[in-house]
Amino acid sequence: MSSPKEPSGGPGAATPSPGRSADPITAVPVRYPERWVAAGAILVLAAMFVHMLFTNDAFNWPFMWDNMFSPPVVRGVWITLSATVLSMVIGVVLGVLLAIMRLSGNPVLVTVSWLYTWFFRGVPRLVLAVLFGNLAILYSTVAIGLPFDNYWMPVLGLEGDARFFEIDARTLLSGYTAGLLALSLSEGAYMAEIIRAGLQSVDKGQTEAAQALGMSRSKVLSRITLPQAMRVVIPPTGNETIAMLKDTALLAYVPVTIELFYQLQAVGTRSYQIFPMLVAACLWYLAITSVLMVGQYFIERRFSRSERGVRDRIVGGTH
Repeated sequence: MSSPKEPSGGPGAATPSPGRSADPITAVPVRYPERWVAAGAILVLAAMFVHMLFTNDAFNWPFMWDNMFSPPVVRGVWITLSATVLSMVIGVVLGVLLAIMRLSGNPVLVTVSWLYTWFFRGVPRLVLAVLFGNLAILYSTVAIGLPFDNYWMPVLGLEGDARFFEIDARTLLSGYTAGLLALSLSEGAYMAEIIRAGLQSVDKGQTEAAQALGMSRSKVLSRITLPQAMRVVIPPTGNETIAMLKDTALLAYVPVTIELFYQLQAVGTRSYQIFPMLVAACLWYLAITSVLMVGQYFIERRFSRSERGVRDRIVGGTH
């Protein structure tokens, strides 16, 4: 091992070896001037953007802040949040059922699940929202009772009908309900594919090990397969939740006049300040998306612990 004071030729070398310099080597780091040029250009562009935000009168920040938190807009935020949460809850429940049906050995259930997924993935959500908003054209009333009562009751010589409950279709299918149905049923088709992929990602050996321990199929599904599938399911479900938050703007076409985007558009149209209200819509959706992403982080961490617990139970042979 050579010291800094030793000659470059090594210990005991009185003279440098032929072809080697006696001067110490000075390392010069590689410089990347293009990086500095790119960073400078980006900083200049960022400064221009910030300058534009504060100097362009089209933003009209005071007007936007005054109307962004007005009672109708805040109510629209809650309507948007409720539509997002309810649509995702219904969609996830439907997705689990459809995925289990698709993976079952029953050909009828497999076919029904496939047809449902095919239809709701094929039709755009905007078309579905408008379609469900006009379902009252098909039925003036929605009734619960025995089917085909208008055919078999006259044959049996009976009068009246076999309906126990009736309600006007326009009352039942309000704009909010119709839009919620369209979004949740569509989401169920997408979640079915996501959950099916998650269930298929679980090693079959773990299911067989759990069954060898005497666990029933329902218990294997709820305690072994689903918790491990959640690790694969949660990230795309987070994406679907954020996409659903943005798709709630489609409710304006049903129409749902209390929805967030509709309210902001209404304020902008009345006051001829459309652009500031569009910026307010962007800020609201970004704020809600940030909260949802924080929730996704904690849910992922929670199910990561659950997955480790499931593996420990399988390895330990207890349940």
